[in-house]
Amino acid sequence: MTVGLIHFLVVAAILFALGFYTVVTRKNAVGILMGVELILNAANLNFVAFSRYGAVANVTAGQVFPVFGIMVAAAEAAVGLAIVLAIFQNWGSIDTEKTTALRQ
Repeated sequence: MTVGLIHFLVVAAILFALGFYTVVTRKNAVGILMGVELILNAANLNFVAFSRYGAVANVTAGQVFPVFGIMVAAAEAAVGLAIVLAIFQNWGSIDTEKTTALRQ
């Protein structure tokens, strides 16, 4: 059995679904950030899979975009964790339902 494009797409779809489920169901801000990371990794996996198995194979753009995606994910994690720490210092919790005072 050979591994083809459909296998990568199924794994990416599972990663995306798990990330979306995590973002929707978690009340903890760190859990939500982890869900966003899963969604970004699913997109990166799609880029690499289509670069390898797509109609125009061996295109470097399919491998360069995930590098930028990883950089964006690292920056998002750093900024997101800084925001979580600031919220924890002000409210004493990182529960997203307790921080609804930000809307007012």
